[in-house]
Amino acid sequence: MPFLGQDWRSPGQSWVKTEEGWKKTTTDDKNNNVSVQSFCKEAEEEESFNKENLLLSFSYDMAAKKRKKDFMNNNTKVPYFHREKWIYVHKGSTKERHGYCTLGEAFNRLDFCSAIKDTRRFNYVVRLLELIAKSQLPSLSGVAQKNYMNILERVVQKVLDDQQNVRPIKELLQTLYVSLCGLVQDMGKSVLVGNINIWVHRMENILQWQQQLDNIQINRPTNTGMTLTDLPASLQLNIMHSLSDGRDLVSLGQVCPELGTLTEDRLLWKKLCQYHFTDRQIRKRLMVSDKGHLEWKKMYFKLSRCYPHREQYSDTLHFCTHCHILFWKDINHPCTANNPESCTMSLSPQDFINLFKF
Repeated sequence: MPFLGQDWRSPGQSWVKTEEGWKKTTTDDKNNNVSVQSFCKEAEEEESFNKENLLLSFSYDMAAKKRKKDFMNNNTKVPYFHREKWIYVHKGSTKERHGYCTLGEAFNRLDFCSAIKDTRRFNYVVRLLELIAKSQLPSLSGVAQKNYMNILERVVQKVLDDQQNVRPIKELLQTLYVSLCGLVQDMGKSVLVGNINIWVHRMENILQWQQQLDNIQINRPTNTGMTLTDLPASLQLNIMHSLSDGRDLVSLGQVCPELGTLTEDRLLWKKLCQYHFTDRQIRKRLMVSDKGHLEWKKMYFKLSRCYPHREQYSDTLHFCTHCHILFWKDINHPCTANNPESCTMSLSPQDFINLFKF
């Protein structure tokens, strides 16, 4: 098979422009049919054509490099947010569809941009960002990694504006920073996509966000109506029973001595332990006081260091096992089955990540 170059010519052949168009001729045909004068004219035209193509190719290369530089530049504010309400999760190649859906693709296509504005989904998205930061960040594509940072920036900005959920976001940023410190050291092993300077700049942004969250000052509400301390003690205890994090109880007890006394209620910490941990786990970590009473408060923090907390969210992502559709809870289910509820399962953030492990 003859060698074919970039213009699909084999050795000894050339293209000649005639009245009928371009034709391919060999060296022998050219010597017999083309005069020396026309041959020189062709050579000049070909040289001019090559120069023009060279300049055109050079300009195209410069434009491509500029687009690539702008794409990789962290200061580029091009949004990569998609607003799809549901996506089809396919785990293999078929005749109709090639490839499979990855975690990065699902993260890009699902509407997480609007989800962080919804108070029902905010904690779910934050937990998902934390799990990705711990172990799944290198598995994301370059666009998904940039999308991750853009969504994180919006989450931080929302917390700064609302002055709510400060502690979970600070823990998320700390987890992400620790993970990036280990991943940046392995940049030569293609762990992260992009230039190392970009990731160093992103780590500087994380430190800046942490400082902004540390300096946040929660303003007292201007409303002069009834406050929590004005309520009867029984109502205050009922409100405290709605809190699912022991650290929130400790913070609430530091507001005033009256609330501090209520937050030491043994029944309050007992229900908190029973909510998050199983009876078997509690029996393994029993702590008894000198008076023979169980130290539920101390047991709670001891159990928290040993076992994960129970997670509960107002709204979650759902997955249909019948049509393999991933969608938010309040979105109309696109499944055409007679009983779609029977094939729908709620996904925790960890279940969402496990869904894309093949």
